[in-house]
Amino acid sequence: MQVAIYGRELPNEYTSDVFTLLEELSKSNIEVFLYKTLYQQYPEVSSLFPMLRVFNNAEDLNGEIDFLISLGGDGTILDAVVLVKNKNIPILGVNFGRLGFLTGTSKEAFGMVLEDLLNRNYIIDKRTLIHLDANRPLFGDSPFALNDFTITKRDAAPMVKVHTFLNGEFINTYYADGLIVATPTGSTGYSMSCNGPIVFPDSSSFVITPIAPHHLNTRPIIVPDDNVISFEIESRSEDFLCTLDARREIVDKRIHLAVRKESFKVKLIRFKENSFLSTLRNKLSWGLDKRN
Repeated sequence: MQVAIYGRELPNEYTSDVFTLLEELSKSNIEVFLYKTLYQQYPEVSSLFPMLRVFNNAEDLNGEIDFLISLGGDGTILDAVVLVKNKNIPILGVNFGRLGFLTGTSKEAFGMVLEDLLNRNYIIDKRTLIHLDANRPLFGDSPFALNDFTITKRDAAPMVKVHTFLNGEFINTYYADGLIVATPTGSTGYSMSCNGPIVFPDSSSFVITPIAPHHLNTRPIIVPDDNVISFEIESRSEDFLCTLDARREIVDKRIHLAVRKESFKVKLIRFKENSFLSTLRNKLSWGLDKRN
């Protein structure tokens, strides 16, 4: 079995957790590929775990990797999605961060779920990605996102006008700070913070949510994900910001943009006790009453 471990540089208090993870995997004779950033943070692993290998980018991950373990929060998982691309490698998020909405387990519970992981006693959630098309190259070879695509004004610039179309038919002109198009996975992220609805991961839809709209009667809308959503931008500024998850580019307002469902999906690992509804209750504190 081959396992890749990805993470950004971690705080020092997590050092023992990382080494415990490596020790447990080593005991099970698993070939481990450690991300270069973590390897540089913990150079002593080369002597402690001689079978360990290092990877630096997506090209270093081959189809023989059984799964990738992401150490961090939701942002780290979003990075891991760009690494995995269309290689069909399942991702397990181990929460080393705060909320960890997308993570499948916590660092405290990892030891208890490791056996289930190695025995493949888990559930694979296939999550839809959103793909960006433009008439000039944007976001290199990874023009896709797990959570959302956004158009936003730059810095202190006035609001933008986002003329939005569904399969070429006009929907609305959004006078706002920007616009979010979220996947079902992303409906619990930036879109939710802008009063967008929460939708189930398998709902086959996109959520279009305005950011600070100028018109009070402007509301989010859910559309089927087999449609193409296109945009024309008006702004006093010559450019605006365009994001795919945490990645962003400055885009000239004359560029034509459209989003659609990506041709492949990403696989997230979860365990049987972690359903979408239980995650909503636990992570969003549904039903919590401090008086009790």
